[in-house]
Amino acid sequence: MMSKKRFSLAGSTLALLLVAPSAFAASTITGTVTYTGKVPALKPVSMDADPACAAKHKEPVPSDVLVLGPGNAMANVMVRVKGAVAGTYTAPAQAAVIDQVGCHYTPHVLGVMVGQTLKLRNSDGLLHNVHALPKVNTPFNMAMPANRTEADTKFGKEEGMFLVKCDVHGWMTAYVGVFTNPFFAVSGKDGKFSISGLPPGAYEVEAWHEKLGTRSGKVTVAADKSATLDFAFAPPGS
Repeated sequence: MMSKKRFSLAGSTLALLLVAPSAFAASTITGTVTYTGKVPALKPVSMDADPACAAKHKEPVPSDVLVLGPGNAMANVMVRVKGAVAGTYTAPAQAAVIDQVGCHYTPHVLGVMVGQTLKLRNSDGLLHNVHALPKVNTPFNMAMPANRTEADTKFGKEEGMFLVKCDVHGWMTAYVGVFTNPFFAVSGKDGKFSISGLPPGAYEVEAWHEKLGTRSGKVTVAADKSATLDFAFAPPGS
C-alpha cells in the first residue's frame, strides 16, 4: 500500500503535469491596421505598354500602393515581433509563393523565414523577370520566359522588407521580408492581422508600409491568451 507521503507526492506530480501545459501555452497578438489621413486618388495601373498584359484584365487594375477596405482598413502591412523571442524556430517545409499572374505579383507583401523556400511562379505564359534587391542577402535578377513556370530561391540571413520588381513590366512590384522566427503577419483587406504561437511575455511589435514607413507598439501577452494591438498610419505632416 502506498504511504500517505508517497501518495501526496504522486498527487502533486499529477497536478503539476495538469497545470504545466497552460503555464507554457502559446499566446496570440491580434489587431487592425487603419489609415487616418486623406485618401489620395490613385490612378489605376496602366499596362498599355504590353498589350498582352492589358488583355488579361477586363476592369481597371487598382494600385497596390495603398489598398484600403471598409473603414479605411489597410491591407499589405507587414506586422512583426521585433527582437529575440525565446525558443528555436525551424523554417517550414512548405514553400512561400509569389505568383506572376495578370502581370501582377501576388501577394504584394510577403514574409519568409531564413532558409525557407520561396517559390517564384509565372502563371502568365509571358516573359517576366524577378529582380530582387535585398541589401543583406544576395540580390538576384532571374529571367522567367513564358516556358519557365517555376523557380525556387532561399535567403540565408534575416533582413527587413526589400523590393522585388519586374524589369520587363515596370509597374510590377512586391516586397519581401526575411525573419528568424514565424512571428509575423500581413494585414488583409479588412486590416486585420494575427500572430499566434508566441511564448508569453512582453514584446515590441512593428508595422511596416511601403510608403508610410513604420509604426511600433508594445504589448504583453499572458499564457494561452490573446492581446490586442492596433496601428494607425497617416501621411507625413497630417
